[in-house]
Amino acid sequence: MVALDEFDARLLNLVQKDNRQTAEQLGEKVGLSAAACQKRLKRLRSRKIIASDISVLSPEAVGRRLTMVVEVTLEREQPEVLDAFKRKMQQTPEVMQCYYVTGNADFIIIVTARDMKDYEDFTRRFFFQNSNVRRFQTNVVMDNVKVGLSVPVEAE
Repeated sequence: MVALDEFDARLLNLVQKDNRQTAEQLGEKVGLSAAACQKRLKRLRSRKIIASDISVLSPEAVGRRLTMVVEVTLEREQPEVLDAFKRKMQQTPEVMQCYYVTGNADFIIIVTARDMKDYEDFTRRFFFQNSNVRRFQTNVVMDNVKVGLSVPVEAE
């Protein structure tokens, strides 16, 4: 873990909400010069504290109206089986997030689909045709109460 000072923490909290702010805008909000903000952000990116700068899309706006939370249990928890499933999920655009977890299931995945037929096709390709999948349970999201990847950051 890297020690973060108050300026780093404030910058990180700001760019998590809107990473299109200019260095000048950020500087005004945290009390640093634009150049100091740029240097700090460059350092935070090089240390992989800022893992990625992305645009967050509205799934509905691009025709992906359904979101499912799916619990997947594999037949065997052997390294090669787990690794193969992880690789498949990483390569699949419909899978927005995939977590290898403890508990009743082996994986929790967040999947987006255009409609139920689209999701049924997904289940056939990735679950029914995969002999290493023992079972899966799907929960259809009715309302996005809170969606995000922001992490609370505090100075140390």
